[in-house]
Amino acid sequence: MAAVTLGEALPVEARDLYRFFRAGEEETLALRGVSLSVSAGEILAVTGPSGSGKSTLLACLAGLDEPAGGSVYVTGLRLSHRPESERAALRAEHIGVLFQTNNLLGHLSISENIELAQRISRSDAPAPQEILERVGLANRAAAKPSQLSGGEAARAGLAVALANDPAVLLADEPTGELDGGTERRLLDLFRSHADRGCAVLVVTHSPAVVARADRVITLNDGQVAS
Repeated sequence: MAAVTLGEALPVEARDLYRFFRAGEEETLALRGVSLSVSAGEILAVTGPSGSGKSTLLACLAGLDEPAGGSVYVTGLRLSHRPESERAALRAEHIGVLFQTNNLLGHLSISENIELAQRISRSDAPAPQEILERVGLANRAAAKPSQLSGGEAARAGLAVALANDPAVLLADEPTGELDGGTERRLLDLFRSHADRGCAVLVVTHSPAVVARADRVITLNDGQVAS
């Protein structure tokens, strides 16, 4: 896949994204020309009311959804408007996605969840034990998700998102169900990985996440408001 010319390629960049949803004769415009970028080492918080387009934006940035207009680039490669197989390959190599829940398969151990995420990654991905050490779960490699506390499950989900040492981490309301102490620990891990050169984008309603971000943008009715 050839890189496009973007000057110095950013980890992730969105240009004029539009996304429509139709239900019968009703049409909803979820994204209205959204443009943004995240630099290596930066944490960007995306805020806004429910229904403002935050999760739709994250899905487009991850290649899990296709914008109707505009483009997404990851490390200088066009991610959008490609076949799903190509988007999946780019996502596996360059992007980690952390959801509020469902980052873990319940029948696999934490280490096995990481190994599964690495199967289609580049060959130099970190060893599962190294990733677990980064998130403070080195002694929980053999545990199943049902055996973890809420805070441990959040860190294990992050470990899976970071399985391939991605250039971009996209997180959708990752602290929404966590207590304050666990939220702070997860945010410390975000900062640690940003300091390693990862570009981090967090969709959030949390004032604590906003306070720790390097930059904040607000979506309102599918547009960047501030």
